[in-house]
Amino acid sequence: MRSACIILFLSFSLFSFGQIKKSPKATRILFVFDASKSMSAKHQNSTRMDGAKNLFYRFIDSLSKDKTMQFALRMYGHTVKYPPGNCKDSKLIVPFSAGNVALIKQKVSLAKPTGITPIEHSLTESANDFKDNTTNNIVIIITDGIEECGGDPCKARQKLMEKGIVFKPFIIGIGLSPEQIKTFECVGNFYDYDNNNTLSDISKIIQQQKLHKTTAQVNLLDQNSVPAESNVNMTFYDVNKKEYKYNYLHALNYVGNPDTLSIDDYPKYKVVAHTIPPVESKEVNLTPGKHTVIPIDAPQGYLTVRRSEGVYNFNEKVKCVVRKSGDMTTLHVQALNLVEKYITGNYDIEILTLPRIYLNANTIEQSKTKVLEIPNAGVLQVRCLEAGDGSILLNRDGKLEWVCNLSTATQQTFYLQPGNYVSVWRAKTLKGSIYTIEKKFSIRSDNQTSIEFFRSRG
Repeated sequence: MRSACIILFLSFSLFSFGQIKKSPKATRILFVFDASKSMSAKHQNSTRMDGAKNLFYRFIDSLSKDKTMQFALRMYGHTVKYPPGNCKDSKLIVPFSAGNVALIKQKVSLAKPTGITPIEHSLTESANDFKDNTTNNIVIIITDGIEECGGDPCKARQKLMEKGIVFKPFIIGIGLSPEQIKTFECVGNFYDYDNNNTLSDISKIIQQQKLHKTTAQVNLLDQNSVPAESNVNMTFYDVNKKEYKYNYLHALNYVGNPDTLSIDDYPKYKVVAHTIPPVESKEVNLTPGKHTVIPIDAPQGYLTVRRSEGVYNFNEKVKCVVRKSGDMTTLHVQALNLVEKYITGNYDIEILTLPRIYLNANTIEQSKTKVLEIPNAGVLQVRCLEAGDGSILLNRDGKLEWVCNLSTATQQTFYLQPGNYVSVWRAKTLKGSIYTIEKKFSIRSDNQTSIEFFRSRG
């Protein structure tokens, strides 16, 4: 059953994301007028159609006082009688031009309730009624009911956005139940049609949106709550749809302030800053035509694990696994001698040398660099006369710790940390443990050590 309501949708185009321009752009307003059969229903002492026309006349008379605005008229449900109606019954009646207000009012005055309500189709077609995207493009739909052709106005809004028009709706309703109002949550904000201030309130908002786009800035706060952090990838998520909407690399402008972004005011957002580890904002609702600051606590410092470029470890591509202290979840795998940024706190580092090095409880402080130094590796050359099995073990105060296994190759190279080692080997052709050969050796930084394994008969 159609709801007895008058609905007003407003949208304006978004051309670039970045700094707000102080001088306002010209504005084009497309009226999309509902002439469907249900507009003949009674409302107060008249009909919905008469009420819609009177609202329209007052609205266009008010807006046309601004000579920088141009207007056009699209109408739907006006040619094919319902039933059955035609879900493609939508047409541009008066295109954009200067001085056409009287003609538009005349066409509206002649409208008679006839057909059906194809809201999604009309919104999608509306995007083609604008000459270009060099102005603020506003779409206003006046209708007495919900979509009747199986369309989805929310999807139409997305299509308008894809064509450079940010669909910003206001809903004016009569006697809508909370459940009916809820069906328009994806469309915009609700206003009471019988409120005498509604028309003036919406007109003021249009003027504000003409001068000011809906904007936001993300303040990445350091430990002193100063928005000094930057150069971080940040993603805006639509909380309701559970999908991302915008993705930016955070920037500070030339005077050191966070960059201003012009974005759609409709969704409820959550912003995730892809720091290490990631941090996120609270859920945020933007105010149309206003500037919203989104704070995120993101104090950061730096970490580097380094050693000098030794002759023998030039080709050793060592990685460092970084975890929060006490948590085995891997946050990042960092290369040696590179500097990476982390959220302040304590971190455990596992360095994938042979053998591995564990450096725990390292504190990253605001804007400071934590430097961890490890010794250069030495090189072990292993030669075998035939294929065999074996391994390398570290002798740590008389206790042997497994480091790695030997392969079956007859010549092998290993980059080992300084220390005392033991290696064992047995030829594959010999099936007894008694044929195991053991070699003891030491590794020093930037030095080469060689061991050889020959076949042993015990």
